[in-house]
Parts: sequence; structure tokens; C-alpha cells
Amino acid sequence: MPDAYIYDHVRTPRGRGKPDGALHEVSTLGLAATVLRALKERGELDTHLVDDVVLGCVDPVGEAGGDIARAAALTADYGNHVPGVQINRFCASGLDAINFAAAQIMAGQHDLAVGGGVESMSRVGIGASGGAWPVDPAIAIKSYFMPQGISADLIATKYGFSRDDVDQYAVTSQQRAAKAWSEGRFKNALAPVRDINGITLLDRDEHMRPTTDMQALASLKPSFTMMGEQGGFDAVAVDAHPEVEKIVHVHHAGNSSGIVDGAAAVLIGSATAGAAMARKPRAKIRAFANIGSEPAMMLTGPVDVTKKVLARAGMTLEDIDLFEVNEAFASVVLRFAQAFDVDMAKLNINGGAIAMGHPLGATGAMLLGTALDELERSGKSTALITLCIGAGMGTATIIERV
Repeated sequence: MPDAYIYDHVRTPRGRGKPDGALHEVSTLGLAATVLRALKERGELDTHLVDDVVLGCVDPVGEAGGDIARAAALTADYGNHVPGVQINRFCASGLDAINFAAAQIMAGQHDLAVGGGVESMSRVGIGASGGAWPVDPAIAIKSYFMPQGISADLIATKYGFSRDDVDQYAVTSQQRAAKAWSEGRFKNALAPVRDINGITLLDRDEHMRPTTDMQALASLKPSFTMMGEQGGFDAVAVDAHPEVEKIVHVHHAGNSSGIVDGAAAVLIGSATAGAAMARKPRAKIRAFANIGSEPAMMLTGPVDVTKKVLARAGMTLEDIDLFEVNEAFASVVLRFAQAFDVDMAKLNINGGAIAMGHPLGATGAMLLGTALDELERSGKSTALITLCIGAGMGTATIIERV
């Protein structure tokens, strides 16, 4: 079976996902085409070698619908012969797009593919694509449906994370992201977003609040108290987990992932493709896995899928140098660290979605790129990237620097 190698990656900066955000005027197609074009131009990529473009998008409706991957490939002048496919595994879509592309390479059916993702959360609102899970009793009742914020608070309550714990983690994320930016750790991965006149709209992650401290976060009220208590979801959580007597609400906007716009793309190919491009690979994809997890708790999938992907790779936690765990909510990362007794010096060391934002369909690809750059910067070898997923799932990928 051929190995799947990573040859390059690129991302946009993340723009605040609001009408006054810097990227609001840029369409979903424009964001996706930006990273595909950058991937082509920065490495003088011959797009005639590209066999497929796989992009994650969580709300593929309106301007983001109609197979955004194919539209973006055409817009970025990849040529009529390059196909594209859009996939959706909620928050892991961007990472799973890379895994899909890698699987094509490893199966020997393709030599070169692009995996990545895109989301314009300021233009196509979160949840715009709807779905049966929250509204159809046939699935909502049996899966103990509740909003993700309630699940995050359930995790904090069950596993003993206080308001101070989650706030302190949020401060750490902001500080690490600010340090990474000040040291230029993201500069080689960034594709600035420009308007039709070539004027730069954004060249830096816009959501960050580097001066955040515990005192500032302490002033924020929990976001999900009313929803849990008056909306009845606390009762659903306790019904699903009767060992928890009462949900303690600790999450708010400051310790949860930011709503942002953005896109990312990763170039993946075989050794044969590398020879054809006269390029050396930067890393190899060692293994990837998906798993279903308990749907009420919902956001503990990274723990379950990490066990699965390590077993698939024949590795242990001690074999992993760096971990990227999506910061959907602070309790998600704290539970991962608690479950495996992970050294926090190995975990999200350049900050994460709490500081920089979570452009749903693109985040997984951004995390993989961040992990690869950090392996190269630090001279380390292996990284594990994982994300929690709505409805109770987890996706993980292990990469090894070459």
C-alpha cells in the first residue's frame, strides 16, 4: 500500500464571524479558492497532476452549497479535469477531508490530491443546513439531544472542572496564540485574503484577545444556564447521566471556541507524485480513524478515537510528541488531558480555537498544518490531531515528520 505524504499546507487567517468581520465581504467560494490558489502558486504546483479536491463544509447551503470543492477548483484555475467533492462530518470535516484524500492515495487510486475545508460563518449561519437530529423525536429522544454547550458543561460537572479551571485554560490558549503570532510561527502557512482590487482584507487571525485574564473572564456570565434550566436540557443531561445530580454551568464566550470565517488546504500525494513535482515530502500520514461516542456527553470523542488510532498505528501515547485537540470548549481539552495524563507542554502549544476561532469545516485542516509546522520548528517527530464532533463522534490523525 503506498504511503500518503504531506507536501504543503496553507490557510487563511481567521476573520470574526460577524457582519463587521474583516472577511464578511468574501464569499465561501472566495475563501476556498484563496487557499487553493495559494497552494498552487507558492509551490508552482502543476495542477494537471491533481486527481481530486476534497473539502469539508459543515453548512453546505446557499453560496456554500452545490459541491463547493469543484467550484473552488475551477475558480482557482486548477483546470477542468480536476474534480472536487464536499464532505460533512461536522467539526471534523476538514481533518476527515484530508483523511479521505490520503485514503485515495493509500489505495493506489490517486497520486495527488488536496484535502481541506472552508466555512464562512458570518455569511452562512451555523446550523443553516438544518437536520433531523435536533428536531425529530425519533432521533432526538433516543440520543438525548442537547446543545453542545450543555454537553460541555456536563463534561465539566462529571469530571470535576471548575469555572476557574476552564477560565485558566482559556487564558493559556490566548497567551499561547499571542506568543505564536509574535514569534512568527504561523507566517509560512498564511495566505492573506485580498479583495478583487488586490487590497489585503486580512493577514492575521482577527478573533484573538491577547490581554484576556482571569479577572476579565470572571465578569462573563455562563452562556448556557437559561437554556439548560428553563429550556429543560439540564434535565435531559441528568437523565442521560444520573450520576450527575445537577449541571454546573461554567462555559461562556471567553472559554469556548470563537465563531469565525476561514479556509485551509493540504497537498497530499504519493512518493511518485513527489518525484513528478520534484518536491520532498514534509510528513507522512501514519494512521487515521473515526469513532462514534456517547451522544449525550457528545464531546468526549477525542478520548475514544485516540485509543483507536493509536492501536491502529501500533503506537502508544509515549510515541506522540505533540497533540492538537480542538478547543471547541475548554472542558473538551481538559478532559482529554485528564484521561491520558497528557503533559500540557505537549498540548495545543500554539493556542487554539478559544483564542483564534473555529471555522467549522476548515478547523481540522488548520490544526494539522499547525502541528506539522510545530514539528518542524521544534525538531520533533510525531503529532496527533483530533476533534470532537456533534452527535457524539471523534476523528483523529497521526502524522510523522520526514
